[in-house]
Amino acid sequence: MKFYRAEEYQGSREKQFLRYRDQIKTLAPSAVVEHIGASSIPMAVSKGDLDIFVGVNSAELEKVVLRLTKLGFQEKPDTLRTPELCMLESTSGDDVALQVVAKGSEFEFFLEFRDILRANAALVQQYNELKMSCEGLSPETYRNKKSAFVEHVLAQAQQSTQE
Repeated sequence: MKFYRAEEYQGSREKQFLRYRDQIKTLAPSAVVEHIGASSIPMAVSKGDLDIFVGVNSAELEKVVLRLTKLGFQEKPDTLRTPELCMLESTSGDDVALQVVAKGSEFEFFLEFRDILRANAALVQQYNELKMSCEGLSPETYRNKKSAFVEHVLAQAQQSTQE
C-alpha cells in the first residue's frame, strides 16, 4: 500500500470533490454533500483516494443510493450495510467512495472525525505516522489499525465533552 503526502494529491482531490458534489446535488438536491477522509484534512497522508459524505433523510436513503448508480457507483462489497449506511465505490476507474448516511445517525462520525483532525495538528501527525507504519502491510491490517485510531479519537472527544 502506497501513501502520498498532502501536497502530492490534495489539490487534485479537492477539484474532483467539487465536480462530484455538483453531480450528486443534481441527483439528490436535499443531500448534504461533504468532503471527508484524509484528502479533506490539511497535511494528512493518504492513499490518494477521495471519500465523500452524502447525508440524506433516512426515508430517502435507498432512493438516493439507486440514483447515485447513474454516476457510475455500485455498492462496495464486504462492507457494513445498514438501513442508515451504504458505502458505494466508483466503477469509472476514479478512486472515489461515497458514504451515503442517514442524517442524525451514528454514522455521522465521518464528519466528526474529520472536524476533530482539522482542529488538531498533533492528531494529524499521529494519523500520518500510523499510516506510514502500515506501508507494506495488508489492506485488512491497515483498516484495523486505522479503525482503532478513529475509535480512540472519537472516544477521547466524547470523554472530553462529558467532563
